[in-house]
Order: sequence, then C-alpha cells, then structure tokens
Amino acid sequence: MKLREEMPELTGATAWLNGEVTKDELLESGKATLIHFWSVSCGLCKDAMPDINEFRDEYDDDLNVVAIHMPRSEKDLDMSVIEAMAQGHDIIQPTFVDSEHKLTDAFENKYVPAYYVFDAEGKLRHFQAGGSGMDMLRKRVNRVLGQEVK
Repeated sequence: MKLREEMPELTGATAWLNGEVTKDELLESGKATLIHFWSVSCGLCKDAMPDINEFRDEYDDDLNVVAIHMPRSEKDLDMSVIEAMAQGHDIIQPTFVDSEHKLTDAFENKYVPAYYVFDAEGKLRHFQAGGSGMDMLRKRVNRVLGQEVK
C-alpha cells in the first residue's frame, strides 16, 4: 500500500476473534485506525503486543485498533493456538484471522509485525514493519490524531 491509499475492505476472514468490524464501522466511528499484522510464530509480534495493548487502552477514545493474524506457515493455521495466544497476550480488540491471506494480499503486506495507521477518512498515513520503532509509531499516531482534532 502507498500513503494516502484507501483502507481495504475487511473481508475474507476465515474467522474473527473478539467481534467482527467492517471498514464502514471504523470510518463511521470518526476515529483514526491502527491495524497491526501479527502471527503466532512471530517472536517480535509477541514482544510488541504489550505496546499495542497500551496504544489500544491509552487511545481508546480516539483510535480504533484491529489485529490481523497472518499465518506464515501451515503450523500457524491452528485456531486453538491463535485463540490461546490472543488470550494469553491480552488481545481483546477485534482480530481478523487471515488464513487465506485475502486481507494480507489486499494490504500488499509481507511482514509481521506490521503497522498501518489510517486517518479518520480511511487514508493510509503511516506504515512500518518490524519489532522496534514503537516511539516512531507513537509519534505518527499522535500526528494523525492531532490532525483529527482540527
């Protein structure tokens, strides 16, 4: 995805955890949205989960947070493992299980963890991948939220 592109429709999930959400519902909320890709086999994803949960809780009034589980191998397709990891890492936000890579392909995403920040109009404002850079992600989220206030 390129900056300022529209958020893809959140369709093609093999399952949802913690409730289902649509692109329209996210946009109608008037909030910016952080979408993060993760996988049960990704150590960096596990390390980053507390930071993502902190974003979710700290920015609750201003930011939607949606998780997307992107399997990296056949072993990552086991729903009981996905559910256990989500529960064990306090992932309570809506979680799109993308076992067929439909949303992964729509985002043109190749990485976990990966973070996409969309403004309230659903335009991509920031992308980053990898386990570090939470300070940069926070700055970008704050910048997008600051623009929402105007």
